[in-house]
Amino acid sequence: MKIVINSQEFDVVGSSIVSKGGQIIVDGNVVVGGLSGTVKIEWKGELASLRADGAVNCEDVHGNVDAGGSVTCQKVTGSVDAGGSVTCENIGGNVDAGGPVSCGSIGGNVDAASVQCANVGSVKM
Repeated sequence: MKIVINSQEFDVVGSSIVSKGGQIIVDGNVVVGGLSGTVKIEWKGELASLRADGAVNCEDVHGNVDAGGSVTCQKVTGSVDAGGSVTCENIGGNVDAGGPVSCGSIGGNVDAASVQCANVGSVKM
């Protein structure tokens, strides 16, 4: 697998990314540290889960997304926990958002400030 961090490419083993405290960690191994400001991460391959201090913009995630800020993704097979808004095509699990949620469908429950989705298990606002 490959990960691109601020235009610098790294070969890595694993499929779970954590962006925390200025470090990018893949399956428990620090790939790079000392980062600050906006960090752009591009993942090449299937992504199992993603956890970040800030906002997340991603394509498909085959697991969970946990972000301190807003989440914008295509499809997430697991759950999404966001400190801000959530905008996704489809989410297989639950959504817990600090802001509004906008999506196609959610397989589980939603706890958010407002919800605009075609299909949702149940909603708590």
